[in-house]
Amino acid sequence: MQYGCIGEKLGHSFSAEIHAMLDSHPYELRELAQADLPAFLQKKDFRGINVTIPYKQAVMPFLDEIDPAAREIGAVNTIVNRDGRLCGYNTDFYGLKTLLEAIGVPLQGKTVAVLGTGGTSLTACAVAKAMGASELLRVSRRAGEDRVSYADFYRDHAARVRILINTTPVGMYPNPDACPAELDRLPALEAVADPIYNPLRSELVLGAWARHIPAQGGLLMLTAQAVRASEIFTGQTYPAGTAEHICAVLTERKENLVLSGMPASGKTTVGRLLARKTGRPFLDLDEEITRRCGKTPAELIAEAGEAAFRDTETAVLRAVLAGLSGAVLALGGGTVLRDENVTMLRQNGMLCFLDRPVSDLLPTADRPLSSTREALEKRYAERIDRYLATADLRVAGFKTPEEAVEMIERSRKTV
Repeated sequence: MQYGCIGEKLGHSFSAEIHAMLDSHPYELRELAQADLPAFLQKKDFRGINVTIPYKQAVMPFLDEIDPAAREIGAVNTIVNRDGRLCGYNTDFYGLKTLLEAIGVPLQGKTVAVLGTGGTSLTACAVAKAMGASELLRVSRRAGEDRVSYADFYRDHAARVRILINTTPVGMYPNPDACPAELDRLPALEAVADPIYNPLRSELVLGAWARHIPAQGGLLMLTAQAVRASEIFTGQTYPAGTAEHICAVLTERKENLVLSGMPASGKTTVGRLLARKTGRPFLDLDEEITRRCGKTPAELIAEAGEAAFRDTETAVLRAVLAGLSGAVLALGGGTVLRDENVTMLRQNGMLCFLDRPVSDLLPTADRPLSSTREALEKRYAERIDRYLATADLRVAGFKTPEEAVEMIERSRKTV
């Protein structure tokens, strides 16, 4: 192993991809059980490694040198082997500071709450202090000398919290539905930072956005710390903006393109064409429902009614989205009617509404909720506001599927 990342579970990691984009050195992921960590570090068979959950504190006793800043923080996430001497650094500090600066809400003179008590929480506290926070609260499941319990936090401290930083794995893939905080109990909240990057937008970040609170996930933090780590590994310096550029490229690469719209609006046709042109896999939710249930959506609605079908649709959507990234997904006409579905889709997706005039849509017998012109127009009137409200991108005025694809590709460069 020349360079790489060690941690207990790395199936979600983007680190190898980021270091490949830096084009500086071979980089591999190495999952280690806790019992195997000492032997790995004592063998010293690497040139440089990043360290992730849960080993950012556990590695410290095995190091020959620790950078003063990392020692003060109490956590190491970057180790360099210099002629057999292991030297530890904390590049998470730089990454999290970059993320908070990008969110754009100053910490000076404000109360900052840090969720969690692991190595990343120590870094978060150090960054908040360096950026001028007047009060720091570490929040844990159990109270302690330097932390408060969640119960005490909400009862005694929540009203004055302005900045929230999550350092727990709550909300991370493969459990993206979880949220580490009750945002409605934080009335003065001004900004949220969540180092979780898979999904791209955690439940916490989406919840903040829904309340018009500035928030950002952890991909920029990850890329910024990786750039700094690579500089320590190799001694080279990258141009300003490198981390932001890699973050933007990775977001575009990982984000699903999700097509919403009325029945007969062309979602499947446009989706297949978009997938071919961009080299992405394509999935059609109605086809997935048919494949998994053995019956078409129309048959399921006819047998059990629309409400039961919507439950089935949500269950299939959840299964389809598990681990899905960089794909094109065509939805059913009513998928976005449920908030739960929209939240799942937005975690790793960009919703593109194919907005065709209702006069251009053709009713068909295989669509029981829009099988006649009258039913189709009724559905359009009921749903148009919802389509618009849930869309990240409105695709309107196209005459052909090819034009719709061009509009999506062109618009994504400016979103």
